[in-house]
Amino acid sequence: MSVTTAKNKRPLGFYVCSMAFTLERMAYYSAKFLIFMFVAATIATGGLGLTKAEAAIIQSNLVAFTYLAPVFGGYIADRYVGARYCIPVGLLLMSGGYYVGSMATGAAGMNLMVALVAIGTGLFKGNASAITGRLFNNKEQLDSAFSTQYSFVNAGAFIGTTLVGILYTGAFAKGEILGFRACFQMSALICIIAAIWFIFGSKFMGETGKKPFKAGEVKEVKTEVANKPLSKGEKKRVFAIVLVSMFSIVFWVFWYLTYLAAYDFGEYFINMNVNGFDVPLSWFDSLNSFACMALGPILGMLWYRLSKRPQGDLSLFKKLALGLAFLGSAFLMLVFAEISRGIGAPETAKASLMYLFAFGLLLTIGEMCFSPLGNSFVTKYAPAKLLGVLMGVWTFATFVAGKTYGYLYAITSSYSPIQAYTVVPAVLFVCAVILFFGDKKLTSLLEGDEEENLQEALEA
Repeated sequence: MSVTTAKNKRPLGFYVCSMAFTLERMAYYSAKFLIFMFVAATIATGGLGLTKAEAAIIQSNLVAFTYLAPVFGGYIADRYVGARYCIPVGLLLMSGGYYVGSMATGAAGMNLMVALVAIGTGLFKGNASAITGRLFNNKEQLDSAFSTQYSFVNAGAFIGTTLVGILYTGAFAKGEILGFRACFQMSALICIIAAIWFIFGSKFMGETGKKPFKAGEVKEVKTEVANKPLSKGEKKRVFAIVLVSMFSIVFWVFWYLTYLAAYDFGEYFINMNVNGFDVPLSWFDSLNSFACMALGPILGMLWYRLSKRPQGDLSLFKKLALGLAFLGSAFLMLVFAEISRGIGAPETAKASLMYLFAFGLLLTIGEMCFSPLGNSFVTKYAPAKLLGVLMGVWTFATFVAGKTYGYLYAITSSYSPIQAYTVVPAVLFVCAVILFFGDKKLTSLLEGDEEENLQEALEA
């Protein structure tokens, strides 16, 4: 059962889940950054002394499998254990994983860390989003709520990536030995704090998440209803979620590509010097996280106000189309940068840093239109008995993207910047047009249960 709240106000349980996301992402992004540096660093500086290729593989596995695992974590919460109990267990498993990383002496230890963190994330991520959605009686608040929660997520990412860069080379370093291991232990401690926070804060969630989603959260629901096969309308909604997840793969493949594109293009063709100060390319990550934090409440307010119009809010399909369009526009900034410095000009000809800044801002707006609204969409339309699994399907799309964008980069890097970054936005714009103008047909997939229920009532 949902937690009743005052008009236009969010339940306290929403903030419990959101802060748990902040802490978990703080630990995750700290460790994600550290993996590559730690594995590839020399033994003399406290690293493992392995190759950059091995470091990249371990890091990519962390990214990919933490998006695959929620499918299985959601299945557990749907059928066997309430999501509320899965979440702290997941956080403690992540904590154990980061501690294992701090003690690793080779690739095997790091791979064990990846496995534990992935399993823990599977129990945490999708289930925390599912609980968030179930806390609201008014489903019109969900787009706004998930956009705001996305700011909490990115606050953790921003703090993690900014803080760890200072700590491992400064406060936690001992002479020539960098503080990699202490930073992994810090991530482990943060996850323990997150688990304690969630356990004590769960009292603000009512009955939400105590039972497996398949069993339902309303005591009056009969067992035969929980075991009833999916209706025609429910099957159509499941199909809609899977279909949108396919577009999600397209979005995230190119979203991940933006980082490789930005670092590659920025290193050679962007003037990173501002008044004598060389802006680190790594700050591109911080720009994304900071912009997500700033835009979350703004877009949340925008979606809420649009929902109050007589004609209602924009459909989710149109919002997702906007996300794809903004991402495509981001790549156009690299096209404009290439034109401004002279197409095919040597590295000595540099484009303004403002092109890279605009690139980062546009991709963030696209991300904010796409990613948090997907969570809202699944929460609104997934059949209760499949809620956790379908939340996992949404994140599984990111797993597929994470495993394929490297190959796409290999293809695009064989072409000139003007060729590659003209084709990429064209693909994204085509997908955006399909979603935007196919809105009515796609929306029809979400309808039908009311008519079925009426027909069943007449036949009874």
